Amino acid sequence: MENDSRFRRLPQARETTVTLLLEGRPVTARAGETVAAALLAAGVSITRTTPVSGAPRSPFCLIGACFDCLMVIDGVPNRQACMTIVHDGMAVARQHGAAAVTEDSN
Repeated sequence: MENDSRFRRLPQARETTVTLLLEGRPVTARAGETVAAALLAAGVSITRTTPVSGAPRSPFCLIGACFDCLMVIDGVPNRQACMTIVHDGMAVARQHGAAAVTEDSN
């Protein structure tokens, strides 16, 4: 899934990697990085579409303020990819429009 992303990882002497699944496709990430950082480094920029117009959105602020990176992570909608640390086997999907929120989610 690597491509010509403008986001580059700095080299590290010892790198521990994990694999997350973006809509069923494997993406290699560094342990300890966020979902947004892993996807940007892999050349994936679209994380969701807007509820009104369906316009594609990408991670913007990377500090949890803008909510442009909302994704479905491990089956839970409305998760901020920039604030969620990757783990091996994590299931990630783009969020299309507004996600329904249920009262029984604890």
